[in-house]
Amino acid sequence: MEKIRDYANNKDIKIVGDISIYVCHNSADVWANPEIFQLDSQTLSPAYIAGVPPDYFSATGQLWGNPVYDWDKLEQTNFAWWIERFRATLQYVDIVRIDHFRGFEAYWRVPAGEETAINGEWIKGPDAKFFETLGSTLGSLPVMAEDLGIITPEVEQLRDQFDFPGMRILQFAFGGEADNPYLPHNYIQNCVVYPGTHDNDTTIGWWNQVGEQEKHHVAKYLGYSSPEEIKEINWEFIRMALSSVADLAILSVQDLLDLDSSGRMNDPSVNAGNWRWRYESTDQLTSELSQRLLEITQLYNR
Repeated sequence: MEKIRDYANNKDIKIVGDISIYVCHNSADVWANPEIFQLDSQTLSPAYIAGVPPDYFSATGQLWGNPVYDWDKLEQTNFAWWIERFRATLQYVDIVRIDHFRGFEAYWRVPAGEETAINGEWIKGPDAKFFETLGSTLGSLPVMAEDLGIITPEVEQLRDQFDFPGMRILQFAFGGEADNPYLPHNYIQNCVVYPGTHDNDTTIGWWNQVGEQEKHHVAKYLGYSSPEEIKEINWEFIRMALSSVADLAILSVQDLLDLDSSGRMNDPSVNAGNWRWRYESTDQLTSELSQRLLEITQLYNR
């Protein structure tokens, strides 16, 4: 991995890596450090499990099943386990995307044994203390905040206190009014725009199932008279992302390849059958596609 990073950096390419907020109960991390997780003292099984309340993806919330942290114990060690986790990740990547950033301000915990995430509660997280300690130990923090879901002013304050760029998702932009924060005209520069993330359907898959009201909103926003006039919704979203003021735009290869829901990477409300899609052949990335991407990238100075 270090060789890959060096190769990329020598070509002025930076690698973005991901740190998921939680780890699995059967991981080496929990086995070696049970004291920093909220576990049953006798069986060492989770006393509480992680998730989020009802949201965009699920009416019963998301029940992830991971054990949650004992943040008081972690603070007593100056967050040593987390610091080493960041240090190890930064050996291989240049920028770290923190998954479920809002969980550092407050996290949703559900008693073990529940079948849905509905009967959980918000518990205060380590907040700014964690990132202050992280920064004082590691120096500058090249962090992107995955600030999706139920975001409160406290979460936004935490993100902005450390000048972390948040995320803007175009698939979330067209279900509301003109003040929807995911619409490009509402972006600030210090953000990262995606047509859709790994948790979303592909843009074509999304378009095939989204409601008529949202389709008409998209058409009007793009300057079309009707949704039927839109022939390549994935490239329309790619153009919107690249032409926005967001400092960084991230595109999925599935959208570049014109894939429908068969190319979806992950459905966060479903435990089984995810992460099966694979890019399989260099024949998929044609010279015509390369030229098209080059032209639109240069057009918007990306």
